[in-house]
Amino acid sequence: METLPLRSQKDEKCPGEQTARRAERERMMKILNFGSVNIDYVFHVGEIARPGQTISSMASERYPGGKGFNQSLALSRAGAETFHAGTIGPDGLWLRRMLDEAGVDCTALRTVPAGTGSAFIQIDAGGQNCIVLNGGANHENTRAFCEETLERFSPGDILLLQNEINEVGGLIDLGSRQGMTVVLNPSPMNQDIFSYDLSRIDWFIMNEDEGQRLTGQEDPENILTHMTKKYPRSSTVLTLGEAGAAAVCQGRIFAQKAFPAKVVDTTGAGDTFTGFFLARLAAGDGIPACLETASLAASIAVSRMGAGPSIPTLEDVRARR
Repeated sequence: METLPLRSQKDEKCPGEQTARRAERERMMKILNFGSVNIDYVFHVGEIARPGQTISSMASERYPGGKGFNQSLALSRAGAETFHAGTIGPDGLWLRRMLDEAGVDCTALRTVPAGTGSAFIQIDAGGQNCIVLNGGANHENTRAFCEETLERFSPGDILLLQNEINEVGGLIDLGSRQGMTVVLNPSPMNQDIFSYDLSRIDWFIMNEDEGQRLTGQEDPENILTHMTKKYPRSSTVLTLGEAGAAAVCQGRIFAQKAFPAKVVDTTGAGDTFTGFFLARLAAGDGIPACLETASLAASIAVSRMGAGPSIPTLEDVRARR
């Protein structure tokens, strides 16, 4: 991918970035992550099961997880003022305690009788994973609950969404009308994504596969260019695994190389990247600095086991520079 000339931070005019700098002068910008909370059941296998195949695991563990949970943890560990909204079951109260202990405001994380969402994860010898989700309580959000939650936030605050809960389309509309900076991580990628009003998104943060499915393009630069044409008011961040990451904002492409890492478990690496990128954006960093910090944080995450437990702190990241 061609690396185009980067503008200086003071010249950046991407959605959320000017707002972030203004917020630094006036007040701390809040980040509301309205997202999933899961219990992850992890199975270590020699190779990921093929269709029709039955295999045995070499070991298994239970971890906290869910893209929403992981991203809230990453946001908080990266120094952002983080609020998590969503729905769990009684079996997920230990996950709420973990978020509380990490400094995440869980006032809008409610409990319902349904079981907490879950994920069943196979991890092969090379650290790659395969994930099956069960939505559970993540699909028990109501429109009234969404409206009540967003009323507590102000124009310029960030609303972060993934695709593991219900009411995503309604939340996009509510957040946009309220003047929040709406960020969508379109994962897991399914047909529901295309039913949302994506023209209201300020930032897309997605991996290469999600970018291909959203645009029909394969080359990363073509994906970014197509996103700009299709959603001209939006900016896009594209994670590229071992190839690093890239972003497009106001027609300018920014590239970031991956940092070397010994891969143990890739689960949660994308969530770590998302949390650190947004946290640094909210703090007023320019896009190159946001990409660098997020990429470095993700390189630390893949060298550790688990999703939530693998997420580093900002101090960890700064120590690796």
